[in-house]
Amino acid sequence: MDRLVIEGGVRLKGEVLVSGSKNSVLPILAATLMTDEPCVIRGVPNLRDVITMLKILRSLGKMADYVKGVVKVTQAGDPVLTADYKLVSTMRASFCVLGPLLGRFKKARVSLPGGCIIGVRPVDLHLKGLRALGAHIDIESGYVVAKASRLKGSYMYLGGVYGSSVLATDNVMMAAVFAKGKTVIESAACEPEIADLAEFLIKMGAKIKGHGTPIIEIEGVKKLHGCEHKIIPDRIEAGTLMAAALITKGDLNIKNALYPHLGAVIDKLEESGASIIKSSDSIRVRLRNKLKPINVTTLPYPGFPTDMQAQVMSLMTITSGISVITEKIYPDRFMHVAELNRMGALIQREGPHAIVEGVKGLSGAQVMASDLRASACLVLAGLAAKGITSISRIYHLERGYENLEDKLRGAGARIWREKE
Repeated sequence: MDRLVIEGGVRLKGEVLVSGSKNSVLPILAATLMTDEPCVIRGVPNLRDVITMLKILRSLGKMADYVKGVVKVTQAGDPVLTADYKLVSTMRASFCVLGPLLGRFKKARVSLPGGCIIGVRPVDLHLKGLRALGAHIDIESGYVVAKASRLKGSYMYLGGVYGSSVLATDNVMMAAVFAKGKTVIESAACEPEIADLAEFLIKMGAKIKGHGTPIIEIEGVKKLHGCEHKIIPDRIEAGTLMAAALITKGDLNIKNALYPHLGAVIDKLEESGASIIKSSDSIRVRLRNKLKPINVTTLPYPGFPTDMQAQVMSLMTITSGISVITEKIYPDRFMHVAELNRMGALIQREGPHAIVEGVKGLSGAQVMASDLRASACLVLAGLAAKGITSISRIYHLERGYENLEDKLRGAGARIWREKE
């Protein structure tokens, strides 16, 4: 098992390239289950989660080849309708095979999901939406068992306690593609990754309108065909690199970044003192003068993303003054607080709020990653800290960031891997 070692204090400068979106590619790979015909997906990042999803596709009767950012999925044999616990339990996003299997074959057996420990993330909205389409669903021995003699289009409200759900919207939208008649999903997730999946399905022959808005309309079809598609850039990776530029008082030109997908992040980073220059395919970030404290509340898109909460907290640890960060998506998503405090940060948690009192500087320490975005948060802290920071359990980082240490090293960071 590897760990990351960082010698902090280096100002990042240069150009970095953002990879394809993790949160976009995983449901799109799942959607290839909806046809026997070949599908080619480009711009696919080399991530642990992608490798896991390819294994799941192979276990379900597909052949899935991955070469230099391109995945080709073809039918390898008879379809398998059970997604096994051993694979699904390692990655929550793999639960989105439920919708495609149920929609196409009218039955599916999928293990309840696993993934990062960032708080309770129930699947009630997934099941609510699929039941609205006519599915009969039971939970048996840790598996969701879904059946339907036929699926029928329906109007449904898919909002939850903490707002809309991206993965539930994915699952229900894919199942509804094969439902007879019209389906309307109100309070659908609006994230760019939802729109990317919808565009992929439309290329396959689906009839979808309103994707990227809170109301999605789907007219059922009988069959889908293969297609080619390129994944959108990863907005969370882009946001993480923007924070890396600021926490090191650096100057980064972030290529393959779409600023319309980052409105809330850009707004808050500019408020904190960033100079941000936007172009059609890149974002240049540098510190205007000195960092200023900010208050951040995570919300469903287009609000500030929960997946950037840990990174902005890392940035605020060395910002003079008091910042308050409120988590309204996953109120328990604060596993990184204790590790940042080990590095000299002053952070106090009060329910869904983290109160950050900025310090003059962080100190390198041995820390442990608890989840994907906490890993990125600790990398940022290590880049800014005085001395050496050692980060264990970086397999979390590899789930969602493609070659992050290589990209940072190319911008001047002193960062390397060691065996534990």
